[in-house]
Amino acid sequence: MTENNACPIDAFQQRLAQLDETALDQARATLVSKWSYAAEVYARACVHCGLCSDSCHYFLIDPSKESVPAYRLKLVTDVFACHQSKSRKISGARELDRNTVDEWIDCLFGRCTLCNRCGLNCSVGINIAQMIRIGRSVLAASRLVPPELQSTVDAAVNTGNNMAISREEWFETIDWLNGELQQEVGDPQACLPLDRAGATILYAVNPREVKFFPLSLLAAAKIFHTAGENWTFSKEYYDVTNYALFSGDDTIGGMLSSRLIETARKLGVRTLVLGECGHGFKATRWDAPEWLGQTPDIEIKSVLEVVEDYIRQGRIRLDPRLNSKRVTLHDPCNLVRNGGIVEQSRAILKAGVSDFVEMIPNRLQNYCCGGGGGQLSMTRYAKRRLAAGKVKADQIAATGAKIVVAPCHNCIDQLSELNRDYKLGVEVKTVCEMVADAIVGTPAS
Repeated sequence: MTENNACPIDAFQQRLAQLDETALDQARATLVSKWSYAAEVYARACVHCGLCSDSCHYFLIDPSKESVPAYRLKLVTDVFACHQSKSRKISGARELDRNTVDEWIDCLFGRCTLCNRCGLNCSVGINIAQMIRIGRSVLAASRLVPPELQSTVDAAVNTGNNMAISREEWFETIDWLNGELQQEVGDPQACLPLDRAGATILYAVNPREVKFFPLSLLAAAKIFHTAGENWTFSKEYYDVTNYALFSGDDTIGGMLSSRLIETARKLGVRTLVLGECGHGFKATRWDAPEWLGQTPDIEIKSVLEVVEDYIRQGRIRLDPRLNSKRVTLHDPCNLVRNGGIVEQSRAILKAGVSDFVEMIPNRLQNYCCGGGGGQLSMTRYAKRRLAAGKVKADQIAATGAKIVVAPCHNCIDQLSELNRDYKLGVEVKTVCEMVADAIVGTPAS
């Protein structure tokens, strides 16, 4: 099941080898329980036109049948066809057995980022990513998620953030950044607040910013300070990521999102603002209501929506001459195609850089960088992930840009690896970092 058969036998493979009928029956029951009317329509709608193939970055690099989105879709629908009725034979039906589970894991986890570019270009409108995630949910219920991805989910559940950052490290980082912010803005009272009750905004971030990219936090703090915003971090639940979206575990997904929502309620803030994280935005803004069975009673926004408002309202002023290098924008799939935040990044960058150029294609049709769907955590598929990323590397190279901006830290990690492997010679930055570099003037009154 692993690329090049290079991974040694591990506990995960041992569990696969020991799958018995009891476990398989549980997986079959989960599949039937997850099947909705929409899934039934999608299962019957595919006309085998093949348009999804050329939409997939995996297929463009490796034109094998396993890389065809419609083939992955059929892997799921054929199993449901087999188990929806034991009393009649259905053409094409396929038993969920040990061999099928093995192929599901490789195709549904190892050859898909859930970017849904295939679904966008499907001639009959099948949400293929949604169907692939149903298959992942079946595997999650059977404890058959690749362990590197599952451990990321477990870290978030057990420690409050997916990198298992201790409270002491979080506080030390904030304390250090307080000094940096005061020096940056020339205000000894400037700070990154923690648990400020009654603040307008609760800001949630990717823990990778705390661990590896603290200057991203500093950039956002400079923007909030200059805009005169009443904002805060949480001492405990500040992680915007939600890898249960990728593992397929709706229960855990709902629990992780509800932590942020409940923290916002307890602090009495008006708006939960989600940092630059594509899948985290999709999970909490759009998927959490379904997972939780209710719509959150607080406002939830992307930080890009907030920053665009600051610029439009004159709360921050930008000088594009301070960002003079050519800049291009990568559209994160879960923020743009699957999240609806399309023009905000462009409006911000056009106000804050002097030479902006689009990738071709862009917006909803932009190619996935290859880092989504949990791929960055599943190291067993790293070689395949980087190979599929050539599509994005070629897009970047064609722009002639010196800076690639990506409002998503998962994308930034993948783009940084592509930059190294394909020798692109670019800087990779967030939108807030570009804004912070272009800010002029004093804090808004």
